[in-house]
Amino acid sequence: MEWLLVSLGLVILLLAGDALVRGAVNLSLRIGIPALIVSLTIVAFGTSAPELLISIQAALKNAPGIAIGNVVGSNIANILLVLGIPAILAPIHTSHCNSRRNFVMMIAASVLFIALAADGFFRFGNGLVLLGALALVLGSAFYQARCHKKAEAAMEMDEEEVEGADPDMPWWRIIVFLILGLVGLPLGADLMVDNAEIIARRYGVSDTVIGLTLIALGTSLPELATTVMAALRRQADVALGNVIGSNMFNLLAIIGITSIIHPIRVDPDFFEFDFWVMLGASLILIPFVFLKRDITRIWGVILTVLYLAYILITLT
Repeated sequence: MEWLLVSLGLVILLLAGDALVRGAVNLSLRIGIPALIVSLTIVAFGTSAPELLISIQAALKNAPGIAIGNVVGSNIANILLVLGIPAILAPIHTSHCNSRRNFVMMIAASVLFIALAADGFFRFGNGLVLLGALALVLGSAFYQARCHKKAEAAMEMDEEEVEGADPDMPWWRIIVFLILGLVGLPLGADLMVDNAEIIARRYGVSDTVIGLTLIALGTSLPELATTVMAALRRQADVALGNVIGSNMFNLLAIIGITSIIHPIRVDPDFFEFDFWVMLGASLILIPFVFLKRDITRIWGVILTVLYLAYILITLT
């Protein structure tokens, strides 16, 4: 029954997150917020809402292993699995991408996260530092997007280019989407955290392991689906950008907001293995970002095998 409830919680989270994105995007565009700002903020935060709610619920329920393990495990899965499986299906032509600046910011975010974790707790002050770094990342992204739009002689995106935008959506549907998202997210997160803790106790594993594996893998499914479609459509910039952006949001926004709401204790075990796997997995992308190499099928197999090996080591 616990496995069924965890799965139900995940489904509710994903559906509620999608509803929240649709409602917030269309509400923002209706009240006159530029589509460019909507894309860089509301869509990005909305798609990270499931991970955010899980971490907040876990911190409030004194399950810090799930709160941090969810983020660290998701970042590892995003690089090794979310890029690995799509590359097996179709090579990702990252040689055509220009993502050096964003990649460097992701590495900097990872180093900052690990440095702050050395304190043993993510407290209010740590959260402010992470959110300050997030503000810099968003400012840089906004500047890049503005420059790109100027180069194309178009200052704003069309509404159709924004995820979840529907110019003809009536007000009542916008309100329904917002209500479903705001009610469904905490409900789904509560189901996942409570039953994940039961599973952890039943099988004699820690909350940290459950967060790094079961919950992290589940919350990475939307990124996996997006990257698979981008790879099949030969949109390498979308595939790589999706992973890099998601990882930065996980580290800076999710832990930043959660630690402001409630302190999070850092399990020392993270420093023995998982933090360094997360950082090492990020550095694996160097050849694809700086040396203009494609993520071929062989590389896809290597990345996927590395992720399976990590899961096996974590569970044993």
